[in-house]
Amino acid sequence: MNRINNMVLNGEIDAKTANALLYGCNVCLGAIRVDDQQAKLNELEKLIKELEQDEHR
Repeated sequence: MNRINNMVLNGEIDAKTANALLYGCNVCLGAIRVDDQQAKLNELEKLIKELEQDEHR
């Protein structure tokens, strides 16, 4: 992202192109965050199931 900002400041790309690139980056970052959160939720669900099974033994 910093590189894109520097490219705009140096006149290497226009602001509209930079905006499109940064938007794409933010979409990707959002998807990564959701994926990480889902992995954590899956792990928590697994731990809860294991605890519930241990209680029933």
